[in-house]
Amino acid sequence: MDYKQLNGLTLAYMGDAVYEIYIRKYVISLGYSKVNELHKRVIKFTSGNAQAVLMHSLLEENLLTEEEINIFKRGRNSHVHTQRKNMNIQDYMDATGFEAVIGYLYLMENISRIEEIVEYAVKKGGA
Repeated sequence: MDYKQLNGLTLAYMGDAVYEIYIRKYVISLGYSKVNELHKRVIKFTSGNAQAVLMHSLLEENLLTEEEINIFKRGRNSHVHTQRKNMNIQDYMDATGFEAVIGYLYLMENISRIEEIVEYAVKKGGA
């Protein structure tokens, strides 16, 4: 399969799961073990608002490749048929674009790049 041809929402679907796993692993590595506490800490990184803020930082600091920016735009510009009640549509679309980048990198087996982005997210501390 040619993953470069997948639509933005499919890439975001994969990216959502991959990013969640990386962040969960990070939070567990900090020593948290109670599920409620784990969930609260993970949400600081994985909420749509947190992903939108992270994406804005990555763009503002020119930390994405041209290819990653194109994938972000593909995800961001996808026709989403739902909206989150607790966030505005632009942030929701930017978060979708972020997830598309992560999904694309994962499918292209560029694990080191995902790890760089997760490390950046951890340094930023979530939202």
